Amino acid sequence: MKKIILTIAVLCSSLTALAWGQKGHDTVAFIAEQHLTPATRTAVDSILDGRSMVYWANWLDNASHTPEYAYTKTWHYKNVNADETYLTALANPSGDAVTAIKAQLELFNSGEATKQQSELAMKILVHIVGDLHMPLHMGHASDLGGNRIKVKYFGRDKNLHSVWDTDLVESAHKWSYSEWQSQIDRLSPQAQQQVIGGNVDDWAQESIRVADEIYKSTPEGTNLSFNELAKWAPVIENQLLAAGLRLAHLLNRTFDPGYGK
Repeated sequence: MKKIILTIAVLCSSLTALAWGQKGHDTVAFIAEQHLTPATRTAVDSILDGRSMVYWANWLDNASHTPEYAYTKTWHYKNVNADETYLTALANPSGDAVTAIKAQLELFNSGEATKQQSELAMKILVHIVGDLHMPLHMGHASDLGGNRIKVKYFGRDKNLHSVWDTDLVESAHKWSYSEWQSQIDRLSPQAQQQVIGGNVDDWAQESIRVADEIYKSTPEGTNLSFNELAKWAPVIENQLLAAGLRLAHLLNRTFDPGYGK
């Protein structure tokens, strides 16, 4: 019985490291699907054998805890401590969210990927672009991206990472992933172009700046309630929308030769 309890505890602690939770990742993937060009959609459908990106959006969170894909565990985040900058932070030898995204794009662009390699790369890319936009996945290694920062959420004991992972998303709006998309995916074409500007490094640094503000606003022991929900809900909306638009942009740029022309 003790072994069973310990196993459950380990599983629960590992789940707190996930980004956005299922709803957030599904939302990012669904937003991206709405912005694929016809050529890109055909390519993605072929790679994923007709299953949607939403279907695979959370796959890597489970896969990373299996022996076969354990090498991807560090790919869900990039840590930059308080005394570091994006450029001075030591690179993780096992890879991180930024290097993982770039590696999948390089694989696609090489033109040498097998069907199996392309399918795996697509599943990874769909998930990690979402992770890149969860601010605490760009947080401090010293506190495991907020996992060690104890807070309360409406009086309940939590850690800062888990609050951002799921609680704030679910509290902000009781929407399905398709409702999230229909409500927040309303930018003008000009505004969309501004969001997808820059590159993966730029987007990572944006998330780091948001993480810095979260750390400053949420010291150990903070009881997050209605004021914090009102403050951060728009930030979550922006991050999920940006992730979806940028995922579509990366895929369109990779699979549609006429994109942007």
